[in-house]
Amino acid sequence: MTAVATRGKSGTNWEKWGWIYMRVSGILLVVLIFGHLFTNLMVGDGIHAIDFGFVGGKLAQPFWQVWDTLLLWLALIHGANGMRTIVNDYVTKQGAAKALKIALFLAAALLILLGTLVVWTFEPCPEGADPALLASFCSAQ
Repeated sequence: MTAVATRGKSGTNWEKWGWIYMRVSGILLVVLIFGHLFTNLMVGDGIHAIDFGFVGGKLAQPFWQVWDTLLLWLALIHGANGMRTIVNDYVTKQGAAKALKIALFLAAALLILLGTLVVWTFEPCPEGADPALLASFCSAQ
């Protein structure tokens, strides 16, 4: 495949930008993942502190919401782009390649949407809930 074959009508080389994205997102993911692992496994009581309350408390802070959203988006787009590259390299039938790429896009988009909703709408102690169903750390309302 020539470089011209990968260019869109506007002349944009999408393969080049995909390659650059993989490098930049890979570096950012290393920082985000090690930060995530350090705060979850090393700080405080470490792995023994991870429970529903720990996650609820973390997702109640805007800093961690942004951190986890970046981690989610970058990881899913990075992974989907890597899978797209594998499809381009190994699937020879155009129809099958197109179907697989559409499935990859839809799966990544759905997971990004659902994951983002969870991170930004998570409420461990909803108002008006039956107190018997609430976690022990929720105050009676």
